[in-house]
Amino acid sequence: MLFRSNVCERLARSGDLAGVVVSLGGQTPLKLSHTLDAAGFTVLGTSPDSIDLAEDRERFNSLCDELGIPQPPGGLAVSADEAVAVAGRIGYPVLVRPSYVLGGRAMEIVYDDVELRRAMGALAHTGSLGREGGLSAERPALVDRFLEDAIEVDVDALRDRTGEVVIGGVMEHIEQAGVHSGDSACAIPPPTLPSGTVRLLEEYTRRLADALGVLGPINVQYAVKDDLVYVLEANPRASRTIPFVSKATGVPLAKVAARIMVGATFDEL
Repeated sequence: MLFRSNVCERLARSGDLAGVVVSLGGQTPLKLSHTLDAAGFTVLGTSPDSIDLAEDRERFNSLCDELGIPQPPGGLAVSADEAVAVAGRIGYPVLVRPSYVLGGRAMEIVYDDVELRRAMGALAHTGSLGREGGLSAERPALVDRFLEDAIEVDVDALRDRTGEVVIGGVMEHIEQAGVHSGDSACAIPPPTLPSGTVRLLEEYTRRLADALGVLGPINVQYAVKDDLVYVLEANPRASRTIPFVSKATGVPLAKVAARIMVGATFDEL
């Protein structure tokens, strides 16, 4: 839930506002976390810096390298020429997406230089992101090698203040990687993944949650190809997959996440 700023200010003055939750409202609240923090509001759960570490593509890429978690080859670009240079190095097809991407918006799979230049033009100028300020060094596009015929997997997890991580569910997409979770059919438990792959997905998720200092929910998206697991992105928030996982498992993950963000532990719950 997003509060109007004047309501937040009144609550803050009254002493009735313990803090603001940004991890249960999609991507837009994450984008506002630094603004809220700078305005003097306490962001409950994962800190604004940890959110930025996950959402800033360059910082997140470096973190995955440190953790030894594979990613599809790729690079950052703020212009069409830079994007074409990255694609020339890693090969087509490529997946183009901006930092702090909103729910899969503006993600596109392209197969040649002409399509890539058009996609970058939309990000920088003509599309909805262009109207929001376009691309910049602080907000680059990520150009990744698209893993054709890969299996996409969503993992939802929670981490409490003691550092314990609980895996809520591992959800396998029926369509190939690249179809957004809001549009795809999915299955729990994963019907085609070997048990060793599922254990690796869970291990990578725990490593990321710990390294990011997550307090509350995290959603991590992976692609599995030729028995190799690649991380696509991690969002320190409740994803749209949380309700599906909760219904499939009978565990109210959003409710548990809210309790954790205000200080509860798994042992207490």
